[in-house]
Amino acid sequence: MRAGSLRSRVVIQRGVSDKTDKFGQPVVTWEDVVTVWANIRYLNGKEFLTAGTEVSAATVSVRIRYRTDITADMRVLIGDAILNIKAVLPDEAKREHVDLVCETGANNG
Repeated sequence: MRAGSLRSRVVIQRGVSDKTDKFGQPVVTWEDVVTVWANIRYLNGKEFLTAGTEVSAATVSVRIRYRTDITADMRVLIGDAILNIKAVLPDEAKREHVDLVCETGANNG
């Protein structure tokens, strides 16, 4: 994989629910797993209504160097933008990259 195509710095985070609120419900906090270079491509966008409010969302492909420690219950930060990882698609043939299929909008935050 050519380093020149990886132009954006992103942070991958994992949710940790080691605390509970006053009602006994788990409280999720996010911790950084790794900071990596990535190629980011916005694939499509949509608008929809949820709870009477108009929300916009986009599907984003984030390509990073090959790793085996990324899962779909993590999230990606691009600056202040939060992307929920929906699928992890590794390049098993060459083991050069992993494509993270992500979505913005209503997110894990």
